[in-house]
Amino acid sequence: MNTTTAKFLLSAPDLASCPDDTTPEFAFAGRSNVGKSSLLNLLVGKRDLANVSATPGHTKQINLFTINDSWRLVDLPGYGYAHVERKERSRFNESVAEYLRDRENLALVFALVDASLPPQPIDLEFIEGLIDYEVPFVLVFTKTDRVSPDKLQEHVDALRTKLAEWCKTPPEIFTCSAVNRQGRHAILSLIESILTPEQKQRPGPKPPRRNTPW
Repeated sequence: MNTTTAKFLLSAPDLASCPDDTTPEFAFAGRSNVGKSSLLNLLVGKRDLANVSATPGHTKQINLFTINDSWRLVDLPGYGYAHVERKERSRFNESVAEYLRDRENLALVFALVDASLPPQPIDLEFIEGLIDYEVPFVLVFTKTDRVSPDKLQEHVDALRTKLAEWCKTPPEIFTCSAVNRQGRHAILSLIESILTPEQKQRPGPKPPRRNTPW
């Protein structure tokens, strides 16, 4: 799939500020400094669509980008950066949780994890929350250029083992690197496969609301 146009739409502090329509959205979430912005730029073939900051925790709102005038990429605030003031960190998590729970046109979440690290508790907590709320998601191991193939496989296997405790059908796993452009085609192909009339809505009934673990 070609991304012929990619435009910044808006930054929303919460779900209520997001556009109210049915345009399918593909959200990217993960720990601060996991490489979300770099991956978004890689997918659309632009260096500056999403701001890449040397300071973790830079993305503080829900940033929406319109692609090909027909679907959106969504850059969610990163979680887990200790230097963000605790009050702000709580607000970010609340806005992300609300978006993930209640966004009707959310087609898929790409949950990003750092390939150079073993599964981190905060990543596992976030992934468990996605499963609890029946949010459709896949996993993306980022920064694969920073880790050996053997170590990458070790980290992937460790996460698969944990996922087996939570769900019968584990999510699909992708690997990517913004440095060597690995993973771009596979991720765009997945998005393209979802962009059909019968697949633009979330599958299944919405689960009951309860306190989020995020």
